[in-house]
Parts: sequence; C-alpha cells; structure tokens
Amino acid sequence: MNDTKISEALAERYGADIPVPGELAQNPALQTMAARGSCRWFRDVPVPDDLLRALCAIALAAPSKSDLQQRDIVMIRAAEQLAAVKALLTGQDWIAQAPALLIFCANNRRQRLMHDWRNRTFVNDHLDAFFNASVDAGIALAGFVHAAEAAGLGCCPISTIRNRAADVSTLLNLPDHVFPVAALAVGYPQFPSPRISMRLPLDTTLHCDRYDETGLRAAVDTYDTARNAHRPMTAQRQPDRFGTTEPYTWSDDKTRQYAAPERNDFGAFIRGRGFDLS
Repeated sequence: MNDTKISEALAERYGADIPVPGELAQNPALQTMAARGSCRWFRDVPVPDDLLRALCAIALAAPSKSDLQQRDIVMIRAAEQLAAVKALLTGQDWIAQAPALLIFCANNRRQRLMHDWRNRTFVNDHLDAFFNASVDAGIALAGFVHAAEAAGLGCCPISTIRNRAADVSTLLNLPDHVFPVAALAVGYPQFPSPRISMRLPLDTTLHCDRYDETGLRAAVDTYDTARNAHRPMTAQRQPDRFGTTEPYTWSDDKTRQYAAPERNDFGAFIRGRGFDLS
C-alpha cells in the first residue's frame, strides 16, 4: 500500500488542499485509492489463480444496474492464450511482460436468454441495453482495481483491446450480445509506489446542484501548467502532422490523440453483435 497520507495524495493529485474529515485520515482503503497510480512495470512473478479468482469474486460483488449483473470477466490462464491475446494488443510494449491479463466484458446475452426461457419478449432492444451492460462492466473493472491494489498488486486498464474487438471476441469465443469493454494487466509492481497522476481541478469536474462550465478554459490552462511542472510529458504525438509544441501540455496531447480516427469501426462491430443502437 502507498503510505502517502490521504491529504497529501489529494493535494498532489488536484494541486490544492482537499479537506479530509479526521475520522477518515488514516483509513487504509481510502489511502490506497487516493494515492493510486496505474502500474505498467511488473515483477517477473506469477499471480496465483486462487488470488485472481478471489479478487474477481470481490469485483463482481460491485453494484449492478437493477441487479441484472450484465458483466463477465474472462481470466486468461493458459500461456498460449495469454500470448495470443497480448499479440492483439499492439502499440504498448509494456503489455508483453504483464504476468496476468483479465478481459472485462459486457453481457446482455444472459438477459435475453432468460426472456427466451420464460417465454417473455425482450422489448428493450435499443441503445440502453448496450449502455447498461457497458456500465456494469466498467463498475466491475473499477472494483477489481481497488481490490487488487488493496491486496498489494498493481493494475493498468487497456482500452486498446477494442481496437481488435472482433478478433478478441473470436479468440475468447464471445457470443452475440457479449463484447470486450477493457482488458486489465495485473501483477506485482516492480516499483513500490506508482507515481500520482494529476487530475483536473476538483471544481472543474465536481458540480453542485447544476453543471457549470464557468471558468473552464482558464482552469484547463492552469491545469496544463501545473501538470507540466509536476511531470512533463516525454513524447509528443504525431509531430509529423502537428509539429512540436513547447511546452507540450495535457490538452495538447489529448486533442492530438483525438484528432486522429480511433475505433471508428466499433459501432459497426457492436451492431454486428446483435445490438440495436437506436
């Protein structure tokens, strides 16, 4: 567990003091969450299957929309299957040395099958069916991350699995109405404490009573400056297209990232899995 105090972690995270009630100041679970960071460098030590299974059970105890439980986890165990899945996750070299890999899937199939078994029409065949299952998978993913880090493991979600969603679905034998939402690399951290990644100012993303964008641009500019001072980015995206910028900031990086097409075939893939997104 990262031994950084909650108040110190939040101050580093948001660039401002965040009051923490005294009775929570030494809470170990909150301490871990406040100081957490993604882990991309793992020790060459296998993660026991029984530990992964127990953490999956804890993660699947997380909230689920209307108790529908529309999320599944595929735990990759066989060496050849692990290598095959990793081969689809190109562009991030660190994934190759992750000791364990889980695939978090949205599952709307079970609900439809139960309608068949009970001879009841599934009338909610629209965008919400896709959305509910996706959110359930995301909640389970977050639950696993918190549980794993409390157990001394490190994790990093991998969204690029959706770049090869069809290939992954074939490899994992996923049927219609089941699809991969994210992969998760899991292992024992090579370094004891991950670096804290700064987040946008809390007043920018936490709203009271009503959504409010007042001062948003100035807040992003301030955040860009603070984050660049805290931890400058080491590489600039697409310099052949955009040139180089100094300083190179978070908003520079994110707008460059989404100025290029990314997963623009995912909607067609989801429709091909039987979802009506109307």
